[in-house]
Amino acid sequence: MAKKKTLKDYSALGSISAELVLKNLTFVFFLGFLTIVYIANSLYAEKKVRQILELQSEVKELKREYNSLQAEIMFNSRFSEVSKKVESMGLRRTGQQPNKILVDPAE
Repeated sequence: MAKKKTLKDYSALGSISAELVLKNLTFVFFLGFLTIVYIANSLYAEKKVRQILELQSEVKELKREYNSLQAEIMFNSRFSEVSKKVESMGLRRTGQQPNKILVDPAE
């Protein structure tokens, strides 16, 4: 028949495993430290990815706003639009060429 294990046999095995853990306690702490660093690094990376996605969407929004403002400025700077706006100030286009003023450098 098989021999039954007693409580003494289990404690002997537990003593060996406890001794093994105590013998390598610095290594166990090192592994725990590496685990904490690994978890912290993954959380930091996820946070950065979320920030990057937010900034990318903000850049897209700003590009759209820039394009719409640029189109509006191009429309308002056309000659016909400018002439409409300055007409109310009493400015109008003359049909004459501008006069050239010449200065004699000897004087």
